[in-house]
Amino acid sequence: MFRLQGSKVLAVDMTGDAVKAKNGSMVAYDGQMDFKKMSGGGEGIRGMVTRRLTGEQMTVMEVKGHGTCWFADRASEINLVSLQGDKLYVESSNLLATDAGLRTGTSFTGLRGASQGNGLFTTTVEGHGQAAIVSDGPAVVLRVSSQYPLTVDPGAYVAHQGNLRQSLQSGVTFRTLMGEGGGEAFQIRFEGDGLVYVQPSERNTIAGDV
Repeated sequence: MFRLQGSKVLAVDMTGDAVKAKNGSMVAYDGQMDFKKMSGGGEGIRGMVTRRLTGEQMTVMEVKGHGTCWFADRASEINLVSLQGDKLYVESSNLLATDAGLRTGTSFTGLRGASQGNGLFTTTVEGHGQAAIVSDGPAVVLRVSSQYPLTVDPGAYVAHQGNLRQSLQSGVTFRTLMGEGGGEAFQIRFEGDGLVYVQPSERNTIAGDV
């Protein structure tokens, strides 16, 4: 159902089924398609519209019909993730599309050690099907094992999956080392067994420097 045309365009072939995608991300389609904007509260992908830390809002559209739709997001690199009953945690701004076989929701992760006591909401995608996530530059997939925990800068984090424990710890970020940060910095630490997707570019985020 999901396939890449190049590294920055997602093609979705539909035969009467539906796909949910970031609003405004469709660049072309052929065949017969129906579009519905989804926003507001409620469960699933519609519950992801607010981000407490960044203040960003996300609206989603549902596309249903027969034909092919093409999606892109500001020339970002697109990565396909196949889920077989497991769960993917992803930043809402990095989630481009999910197929009808996946459920989406919101998970809360407290920011321990953050001076202002803010919280971080992460989008969850689970079930059987495919999801498309975007990154600023080609994403790198890093494996975490019991012997090798992983520490990630919040600005570079995109997504993770597997049996991972996530915690936040005070520390220095690259921006702090370069004298560009102020306040209390922290990092995300992953332990267990799973995969972490990181991008080769740091977004500006309050989470990385509270």
